[in-house]
Amino acid sequence: MQVSIATRHGHLSEASQAKLTAKAEKLSRIFDRLTSIELTVDLADEQRPRVDLIVSAEHKHDFVAHDQSESLMGSVDSVISKVEQQLRKYKEKVQQKHRAGEGRRFEGSDATDETEDTDLGAVAETDEA
Repeated sequence: MQVSIATRHGHLSEASQAKLTAKAEKLSRIFDRLTSIELTVDLADEQRPRVDLIVSAEHKHDFVAHDQSESLMGSVDSVISKVEQQLRKYKEKVQQKHRAGEGRRFEGSDATDETEDTDLGAVAETDEA
C-alpha cells in the first residue's frame, strides 16, 4: 500500500509527516484491500488547516473525506474517522452481498424428493388395507 502526503501553501516537518503516515496506515486494519492513500494538507489558512484524504481500494473504489478545524491533528483524526466509517460500511455491504448468495438452492434438491416419496408411501398403505 502506497501512502503519499502532499502539502500546499506551507511545509510539514519530518516528524509530522511520520505521524500522519502512521495514522493513515492504520486504515489497512479495517479493510485489507487498500491500494493507495493520499493525504493532502492545505496550510493556506494556518489557523484552520484543511485536510483531504483519498483512499483507493481494489476494483476502483475510492473513499474521500475532507475536514477543516482548529488544529492539524484534529483535522487528520476527523478525516480518518470519516474514512473508517465509509470502509466499515462498504466492507459490511460486500460481506452481506456475499453471504446472501450462499443459502440459495436449486429447485431439484433432495429435500423435495423425500417429501414426495413419503406422501406416496402413505397413499399406498391405505390402498392395501
